[in-house]
Formats: sequence, structure tokens, C-alpha cells
Amino acid sequence: MREFDEQYFPNEEEFDYDNSLDFSEEDSRLIELKDYGPEPFVINIDEATKRNRNYRTTLWTGKHLQLTLMSIKVGGDIGLEVHPAIDQFIRIEEGQGIVQMGPSKNNLNLRRRVSDGFAIFIPAGTWHNVINTGNRPLKLYSIYAPPQHPHGTVHETKEIAHGASRD
Repeated sequence: MREFDEQYFPNEEEFDYDNSLDFSEEDSRLIELKDYGPEPFVINIDEATKRNRNYRTTLWTGKHLQLTLMSIKVGGDIGLEVHPAIDQFIRIEEGQGIVQMGPSKNNLNLRRRVSDGFAIFIPAGTWHNVINTGNRPLKLYSIYAPPQHPHGTVHETKEIAHGASRD
């Protein structure tokens, strides 16, 4: 194991480390939640996800993937949907709910309870929904590959989001 450490993790003295790039958790809370893509970007994703109050806020959009933050109100859901050519990853940061997935909207044969720390992998062409069953907003982030929404998308509510998808 030592060879590996020395080869890939040299002594700290060998790095030209610029600690002016460090930022505290407090600094992370000051970062505006907006789309920073396609530029390189670093953020505390847990903190950003929990801070988001919009139904959907696009945080980063690149050529091949996109990250959105979501806040699903108590008793609400994402809405049954399918992305024919997009793989999707969802991580629950706060709250609890139920995820449903299946090959058609009438055959959601996978149903699981989810809460803080759960990861959901949704292959392209899979119908899915996430329902908030808790007593506080369900905070999650979603990664789409390739991107699903236009750069900079912000939807304050589910109703606004669904209206925008019909346009």
C-alpha cells in the first residue's frame, strides 16, 4: 500500500497549496444558488441542497450533465415522468419519501421508502416519481446525463415547472 500512497499521494510539501481557495461552511452559505456551468465549480452540496427553497434550482449545467437542487413540499411529489434518453441520479439530503419506478406509468413495480442519504438511480426510459411522505420539505439533488433543463432554470413551484414544460 505504501507504493500506492507515494505514487498518487505525495507528501504535502510537494504541493503548491493555495489556502486562499479554502472557504468555511459559513462562506458556503453565502454562495448564491444559481447555474454556475459550464465553468469549474466546487460547493458543499449537502448545505446547498438544504438551503434551496425552490421546487427546482439548476446549480450546474455542462455539455454532458446537469445538477439541479429540489425542494418538494410536504405531501407533494416530483410528478410521474419519464426521460427517454436521459439517465438520472437522485440523492436525498433531508426528509423522507417514497420512490416509485417501472417500465410504464401503469406498471410502477419498484416502490421503496427513502430518507437522508439514499441514492436513486433511474435509467433512461424508466417511469418514476418521488413522493414526500414526511412532515417537512424533502430536499434532494438530481443529476441528469445529458442535461434535461435549459441553463439557469429556476422554478419556484411545481406548478410553474409543469407550466414551463408544456411551453
